[in-house]
Amino acid sequence: YIYFLTITFIYIWGAFIFRLLFIEPPQPNTDLQGLTDAQIRLPCWYQPEVDQRMVQVTWEKVFPNGTSKQIITAHFTEGIKAVENSDRVTFETYDPISESSALLIKVTKVSDAGVYRCHIVTYPLGNFDRTIKLTVWSKFHTLHFSDDLVEGQAFGVVATCRAVGYPKPGLSWDTELPGYSRNHTGEDGKTFIQYSLHPLRSMNGKKLDCLVWHPSLKEPRRVANHLVVQYPPDPIISSSPSNWQVGLQKAELVCEGRGNPTPQNVIWTRRGEALPDGVSVVGEKLVFGRPVQLNDSGTYECMVKNTVGSGKTEFRLDNLPQQSLVLIIVCAAAGALFLVLLVVILVVKRRHLRKTKKLKMEDEISTLSRQASFRRLNSTGSVSRIQVSKNHLVPQRSETNLRLALGSSLGGANQWNKCNLFCFFLQDSGLPSSLVPLKVQQDDGNGHKESDLGHLQEDDSVVESSTTEEHEDDEGRSRHHLEGTLSKMFYESNGVLRPRENPNAILLPSQNYYKPQLI
Repeated sequence: YIYFLTITFIYIWGAFIFRLLFIEPPQPNTDLQGLTDAQIRLPCWYQPEVDQRMVQVTWEKVFPNGTSKQIITAHFTEGIKAVENSDRVTFETYDPISESSALLIKVTKVSDAGVYRCHIVTYPLGNFDRTIKLTVWSKFHTLHFSDDLVEGQAFGVVATCRAVGYPKPGLSWDTELPGYSRNHTGEDGKTFIQYSLHPLRSMNGKKLDCLVWHPSLKEPRRVANHLVVQYPPDPIISSSPSNWQVGLQKAELVCEGRGNPTPQNVIWTRRGEALPDGVSVVGEKLVFGRPVQLNDSGTYECMVKNTVGSGKTEFRLDNLPQQSLVLIIVCAAAGALFLVLLVVILVVKRRHLRKTKKLKMEDEISTLSRQASFRRLNSTGSVSRIQVSKNHLVPQRSETNLRLALGSSLGGANQWNKCNLFCFFLQDSGLPSSLVPLKVQQDDGNGHKESDLGHLQEDDSVVESSTTEEHEDDEGRSRHHLEGTLSKMFYESNGVLRPRENPNAILLPSQNYYKPQLI
């Protein structure tokens, strides 16, 4: 039992010591991956102690059945010796005994995969080994292609993506096209994937990328591709400008082919007749090199061809309006609009003036009414009812002269206002219009006489010869109204105006009534 423990302790201690003596790899067994056609380094570096000597290092390939095959050897006296494939394998350093003993495989092949052993011979401790399991991944190759597609073909394979590698790579599609995907796996690390659909022109240019998955890649590799679908032209005609008329300059029709491949052959014709003079074809355009005429009307046809097929469309040019007629219509519309605006402005202005005049007259009448009311309140005399004498006459002007005098006072706007104010004062003075004396009696205090109604003030009787015609109608109506009113109040007898009798009249004593005033 003591012997067994001693041996175990020595083994563990020796393994620990040996582990410290191996700089790389630290573990007895190591897994390593590499790619084909690339250089691979198999690490092995033993550092002996001072009292030890490294005699020989040998690299061997171990087969699954347990046998081994020597690849390269380095002896401290005989040097380096490669058994086979000396052009493909070598030591990392020139002195693998005292330095690193790593093995380099310059051009790795898939057949290089396997188990390799680094065998170290020392004195006096003996032999030590490091085992490395090598996995070789082949660099995959991808081949992506899609067939030439034509619109209208039957459902079938439209794209194929191939990849070769070890381990076998995985393939997938990245697309939004409606179709069917199928994977195929072959020998020697070959695999491919196919995509099938029914080609339409709307699929042209759509993304159809192939994604390659492999352990040697951190993320899938994308092989970009876009689907190509050929289809015959589907032409359309556009005009510049959009509205045509007789006399239009620099007019042209443009025929857009809209086909894949791009149409190169564009043919312009006019149905039933030749193209008009002065009209030429420039590429896909039909250019009018002169002003548009009325006889340019007709149906213009555009035919477009490509390698897949042809397409045809037409543009009808008729009912061309004349430029002068259009101009007349526009000018007439503008003139009518201007007249409407002018009439509206005049009507609004006239209404404004009439309203302003009316408000001004009402304001003057209101002012005069307030003044008359104040005079009545401030009067000290009392009013008594008296009987008027039939002999109380106004022996001055006749009714005819009074009409003329009053009519002459209407020559202007100011005179008309004075007459209105005077008539209003007669009504607002507290006396009936039939009892207002036309001639004022002498005042007791002063003995001063006022002129009677027949003798109007001199400045108020002057006829304005420059009266404008626009007031004549208003003056005539006002004069007629005033004459009618005065005829009800007075009558003419022997060239003298006499007041008409009124049983309800209220007469004031001559010494107590107040004279009417013109304001």
